[in-house]
Amino acid sequence: MFAYIARRILLMIPTLLGIMLISFVIVQFAPGGPVERVIAQLQGQDSGATSRISGGGGDLSGGQNTTGGGGDTNSRYRGAQGLDPQFIKQLEVQFGFDKPAPERFAKMLWDYARFDFGKSYFRDISVLQLIREKLPVSVSLGLWMTLLSYAISIPLGIRKAVKDGSSFDIWTSGVVIIGYAIPGFLFAILLIVLFAGGSFWQIFPLRGLTSENWDQLPLFGKVVDYFWHITLPIIAMALGAFATSTLLTKNSFLDEIRKQYVLTARMKGLSEHQVLYGHVFRNAMLIVIAGFPGAFIGAFFAGALLIETIFSLDGLGLLSFESIVNRDYPVVFANLYIFSLVGLAVNLISDLTYTWIDPRIDFETREV
Repeated sequence: MFAYIARRILLMIPTLLGIMLISFVIVQFAPGGPVERVIAQLQGQDSGATSRISGGGGDLSGGQNTTGGGGDTNSRYRGAQGLDPQFIKQLEVQFGFDKPAPERFAKMLWDYARFDFGKSYFRDISVLQLIREKLPVSVSLGLWMTLLSYAISIPLGIRKAVKDGSSFDIWTSGVVIIGYAIPGFLFAILLIVLFAGGSFWQIFPLRGLTSENWDQLPLFGKVVDYFWHITLPIIAMALGAFATSTLLTKNSFLDEIRKQYVLTARMKGLSEHQVLYGHVFRNAMLIVIAGFPGAFIGAFFAGALLIETIFSLDGLGLLSFESIVNRDYPVVFANLYIFSLVGLAVNLISDLTYTWIDPRIDFETREV
């Protein structure tokens, strides 16, 4: 097992390198950049990501050295006419675009290997500190949404497998499919209208993860206030999240129930409960439980942008989106690097979870 883990860790390096390289190359051809954003602000344009006049190569983030060669630096940037060329050159040096792209990419990899992500271009704060500030929101949404969806889907999937073909199985399948089809952000708006002072009841708060007086509350009051704030966002996110795991649980149990060892256990006189939870459960839940880390990471990083926006929750999803729009490249690449690294690690953990649940599985004898 140690050799398998070592091989997987070594394979993470070229995978991570490829992800960062492709993303870095794409950025070189994307219109706009941090210098263009500064110019737009100086010119009074309310835009987070402005365009560049194309010609002669990529935009500023493409790593061209625009400080030499006798060309007009200002002509490379839309709206820069009339600005001091020396000021534009100082911006290039400030953002590191006075160096060629390969040199900047190599420096970025070296810094990221040491978890040195630098500072945000447009916020006077380090990238790591910025991510730490947004982390509680994303952890709350990802963790509780995953736990809630599993708490619903596993018992429901087992019940549907036992009652396969019954009226219960049919109408619950309809509910699951409808819940999966409803977009989470639309359901979030409905929850706000119903329970957050929209048109009916003012039961839950509409903004933030905690109340303003959270620090003054006792421990029990803090717990209640915390769950009071995240109830609606978690329900909105979990609406369609349990559909896949419910059907996966049902199908997995159905496959196991029809196997010969289940018939043998019943012939020995074991009760249905003993057969189901003493024999079937462990084998059937292998794929469901092993997928928990991946499901958590998916909810943690991918599905919260609209929910964060609707409920005014300042998390990593909103941070990543705003950083892309504003061309805040240190934050963009740091989030990408961290998300990719965590995703690769979780894939390894998911594989190892299989061996923990079922020791008969041995990755050591298989090729990676």
